[in-house]
Amino acid sequence: MPNISICIEMVYDDEPFHERITRAAEAGADAVEFWDWRGKDLDKIENAAAAANIPIVSCVAGGTLTDPSAAGDAVETIRESIETAVTLGVPSLIVTTGPDQDGLDRTTQRDSIVDILSRVTPDAEAAGVTLVLEPLNTAVDHPEHYLETSEEGYEIIDTVGSPNIRLLYDIYHQQISEGNIIQNITENVDSIGHFHVADVPGRHEPGTGELDYKNIFEAIEETGYDGYVGCEFSPTGDADEAIAAVLNW
Repeated sequence: MPNISICIEMVYDDEPFHERITRAAEAGADAVEFWDWRGKDLDKIENAAAAANIPIVSCVAGGTLTDPSAAGDAVETIRESIETAVTLGVPSLIVTTGPDQDGLDRTTQRDSIVDILSRVTPDAEAAGVTLVLEPLNTAVDHPEHYLETSEEGYEIIDTVGSPNIRLLYDIYHQQISEGNIIQNITENVDSIGHFHVADVPGRHEPGTGELDYKNIFEAIEETGYDGYVGCEFSPTGDADEAIAAVLNW
């Protein structure tokens, strides 16, 4: 069975950050995750997770991967995040490519992404941290983003060729970008290291939009995937009730 993680950036946004961890544990989640670790009180976060006996499974690495002239900075940024992940006991880091660069063709930008990921792969492997590359939709939320499709994401992962570089399959983003969710998941699950869920339109909890999440969750379970499914949505009503619905599925 997949495990349910709560993104405490989106699901809970009405109380001090570290207290959201306790709330997630009380709601029955298996884990928590958040976005950028920079600017947060990591001691409070670590202590709250330990007190609630709930793991932190993911946060964002940072860095722009599409600009070859800034590759060194991106490598150092990701390496710093790997070190932080080890300190916090976080097993995976979310990596996004950054914007489509004006004046650079897509091949040049893709080569830059592969180069940067290849350079940080030994660090990730040595640390036991998985980098999960996330495509984002450009139609609604991220119009300037480079990586939009899961297909190109899989191709990048295959080129890097490490079990510590996998895809974050965000069902919300991929429904907007490409659809065909269940087939795309089941045919490529071995390359997927993490899921995010939200419904379309609106990025609210499953059951509020056009996606048949009952069938999607069943399909994920049937693949044998036993990693984390992250709830990354803005609840339409009570957040704990929204999480309870996901857990029931």
